[in-house]
Amino acid sequence: MGNGLENNEQLQRSMKRRHLFMLSLGGVIGTGLFLNAGYTINQAGAGGALVGYLAGGLILYMVMVCLGELAVHMPVTGSFQKYAATYIGPSAGFSLGWMYFVGSAATAGVEFTAAGILMKQWFPHVPIWIWCAVFIVLLFTLNALTTRGFAEAEYWFAGIKIVAVILFILIGIAGIFGFVSLSDRPTPFFENLAPSGLFPAGGITIVFVTMMNVIFSYQGSELIGIAAGESENPEENIPRAIRNVIFRIIVFYIASIIILSAIFPSSELGLLESPFVTLMKIAGVPYAAGIMNFIILTAILSVGNSCLYASSRLLWSMAHDGMAPKIFGILSKRKVPLNALLFTMSFSLLSLLTSFIAADTVFVLLMSIAGISVTISWMGIALSQYMFRRKFLKAGGKTEELQYKVPFYPFVPLFCLGFCFLILVFLAFDSTQRVGLFYGIGFLIACILFYKFKLAKKVESTINVDSSNEKIM
Repeated sequence: MGNGLENNEQLQRSMKRRHLFMLSLGGVIGTGLFLNAGYTINQAGAGGALVGYLAGGLILYMVMVCLGELAVHMPVTGSFQKYAATYIGPSAGFSLGWMYFVGSAATAGVEFTAAGILMKQWFPHVPIWIWCAVFIVLLFTLNALTTRGFAEAEYWFAGIKIVAVILFILIGIAGIFGFVSLSDRPTPFFENLAPSGLFPAGGITIVFVTMMNVIFSYQGSELIGIAAGESENPEENIPRAIRNVIFRIIVFYIASIIILSAIFPSSELGLLESPFVTLMKIAGVPYAAGIMNFIILTAILSVGNSCLYASSRLLWSMAHDGMAPKIFGILSKRKVPLNALLFTMSFSLLSLLTSFIAADTVFVLLMSIAGISVTISWMGIALSQYMFRRKFLKAGGKTEELQYKVPFYPFVPLFCLGFCFLILVFLAFDSTQRVGLFYGIGFLIACILFYKFKLAKKVESTINVDSSNEKIM
């Protein structure tokens, strides 16, 4: 596709293997783990949380291998939006792209607000908006300088989080078996994981209702695909990053859920501001609250950093396809889509209203919309891979020619579509998330209708019908 933008407006492949790996891993280990895991256990019980995170891990695996096949075959910035436009249809690419942009940009704004609120604990007399402004300027600068600068910052953000999770797991294991005293609590072993208390009164059905929390926790893994167009040797680095990320994410989350469930009753977890902070306190770790708050702050900034990157690159990609204003497709001298970054930042600033207008309500609603946008994006990735493989084989290609391939095709993409669809269906039965579901589906339908009636002729008239652009072969 084209829209009159210069062909030399291309992003640089400056991300190394270590950047790609830490970007995808760090994008997942964030507020979803540090703040949301306890709530999930409280709602679904220890058994329900384990089933939910394992099921979410299975969905994550299916999404990532689908994305891996596409990203290695067509390593372009914009990733699943570009794949959806190419293999499903332009309207699908337009709708998924803008839906993911809104969810990602809104999440960035919420993260800035959360960071400001967190700083209030250390500096109670400094207004929240000042800290929000400081972090906005910091992350904008990191993203505006060079892609390498963003990647390097995210590398260290992710490193801090990973070290913190590993230390938490080690301390938790020691506490479970009595090697570390847990204040005045008896040695828990695994008494809280007795079969009678694994599931709440709602039974196994509550697992499906809380799955949106799990999906929100796992979101960010798809950044591997978005960064494919700026990474070195994508055909080698992307498959390796996918294998490593899936394994480590599932281990970190499942281990953390088991430890929290073994030490704390599920009813108690629902009352804790952060179970990670509480465990460190009762384990006698010096300055536990300050250390964990710093780590959570790092996690928040890491998510905001990733959201700014993902949103601006999607805008850049869509601008080159005629699905966003041309101005967003222009690169700065440092090969950064600065206009797209500025628009993303200005859009994110709207979320700062959550600091003084119904903060809790708006925060939950935005998180629900973000989780729904990711779920629908994952469905788009699975469907894109399914359609790509069909077209590839129909055009005479052989599976052996693919450098990275989805195993058990077509079952993997079809099962992924089915699981994600079930999650959305069950949300309709949860009163706290139903509004977010309706907003998300409504926005998706609005995007499809807008494209059909306003953009279809304009975009499709600029499509280069040369088969090399579609890269079916």
